[in-house]
Amino acid sequence: MEYFEEEAYENQDFSTNAIKKAEYDNCRFVNCSFANSDLSGVIFLECEFDSCDLSNAKVNQTAFRDIRFKSCKMLGISFQDCNKLLLSFGFEDCMLNLSSFYQLKLKATRFINCQLNEVDFAESDLTQALFRNCNLAGAVFEYTNLEKADLSSAINYSIHPESNKIKKAKFSAQGLAGLLQQYDIVIQ
Repeated sequence: MEYFEEEAYENQDFSTNAIKKAEYDNCRFVNCSFANSDLSGVIFLECEFDSCDLSNAKVNQTAFRDIRFKSCKMLGISFQDCNKLLLSFGFEDCMLNLSSFYQLKLKATRFINCQLNEVDFAESDLTQALFRNCNLAGAVFEYTNLEKADLSSAINYSIHPESNKIKKAKFSAQGLAGLLQQYDIVIQ
């Protein structure tokens, strides 16, 4: 497998010119399109993606280890298909609508200013995760571990306390309706 280290890729269209199946270490991708690309088997180590479109990319056994996504469009990605060994990433100003993190271990993952509409977090481990200023409208939390997670500035979530672990998780007073929604009570 080819190896690329400390390379910068700018304004590349990998949706028409496929990225090489290789290991990318400490590389930077700026304003690149990976929309509908097949990234299966590619290894990304300590890379940064800035202003990229990865919508509907296939990530079967793709390795994401210590990755930073900033201002990226990432619609409909099935992250549960990734290589789970040392999986680690963070998201800032990203649109992740309709993506899935089903059954992933995402301890201390940072989601900052992200759109997470209809994202699947079912059975994920989000212990100590940070959801700062995130919109979680329609996001699925079923048997999810949210212990010590910070959702104090998140909006539009609906989390059932009985079917999720929420011990020591942080919520704002305004967000309590998202924890009580299933009880069909009126909060004024």
